[in-house]
Amino acid sequence: MKIRSVDCFPVRIPLKPECQMITALGVHDHSDYIVVRVNTDEELFGVGEATVSERWSGETVWGGVAILKHVLGPGVCGCDPEDIRSLDLRLNQLSRGNWFAKSAIEMACWDLRGKSLGKPIYELLGGACRDLTFRSRYSMGAYDVPRARQRAAELIDAGFETIKVKVGGAAEDDIARVRAVREVIGSQPRLVIDANCGWNVDTAIQCINALEDCRLALVEQPTPDGDYGALARVRRETTPPVMADDICFDLVHAQELIRNDCCDVISVYPGKNGGIQKCRDIIELAGSHGIACSMGSNLEFDVATAAMGHLIVSCPNLQIEEYPGDTLGPAYHRDSIAVNPLSIEGPLTTISNAPGLGIEVDWDFVRAHPAPD
Repeated sequence: MKIRSVDCFPVRIPLKPECQMITALGVHDHSDYIVVRVNTDEELFGVGEATVSERWSGETVWGGVAILKHVLGPGVCGCDPEDIRSLDLRLNQLSRGNWFAKSAIEMACWDLRGKSLGKPIYELLGGACRDLTFRSRYSMGAYDVPRARQRAAELIDAGFETIKVKVGGAAEDDIARVRAVREVIGSQPRLVIDANCGWNVDTAIQCINALEDCRLALVEQPTPDGDYGALARVRRETTPPVMADDICFDLVHAQELIRNDCCDVISVYPGKNGGIQKCRDIIELAGSHGIACSMGSNLEFDVATAAMGHLIVSCPNLQIEEYPGDTLGPAYHRDSIAVNPLSIEGPLTTISNAPGLGIEVDWDFVRAHPAPD
């Protein structure tokens, strides 16, 4: 089987008003992503998804479509979609970076491989080590205190046991928001904060130590991208476990985090890491050094969320029981691109045991909701 062509479909779907995301990077109230279809000479096809974000990874929906149509897509034509290692090598030869665009093609090839063999992807990754239904945390935007209090109460009522609060802005506002959420949710639920690189090192240490009485379960990416020394200093001078996210896109980044004793946990997900296999490589490297991994998110649609789920189900070092991940992206959106959407009920996401990713794309919906030029 050989890849014959790669089709791209830029899609825009608004977020539900209550799920609007506000972070140190700005406001996310709609998602412009790319659904990818990899076609073969045997009439079998696979689907992938590029959850591009100009504020986060630097990739845009328009740039993603361009590089998929003119560089990555043509460059993989003739390749064997079931030889994932060779495919990843080819994608790296074709372009530097462009993690999410590459991941969409690689994801689609895993989908193809699973369909060809009649197996779900988690079986191809070594089999299930946990149930197909798993629990996520909820990522809450950097809202003002009254809105944060209301949303926190709603999330507890919905059954969430871990709530992540976005910070990374003015220290006094961040501290007030986190304190308000802890007051509302009580002492038992886990409380996580995520600065998305928004603090400098001194502000990060100041805020984290000021929140000691809030018993933070995890501090995610408190310092700027690329500054391994700053992240290591936060880990030395504060108490909660530290998770690296925005600073870790590939295996070399993971190696630097380990070498510099930067973190207790690494956040991974297939889009950010360039594909399912590359993501798994980071998970295994971290595990070999005693560092846990958790599943991050860019508020994916069903296709990429399914890819995340197959990794969670199959990778023991994705320690979601201790550090719950983010696999709720489809539930943040008003509409679904799938004929058979993932089952998401409150904090619980369930992936399918159907071949491949287990997601059937609603192509009519995708074509009818294009991201604007």
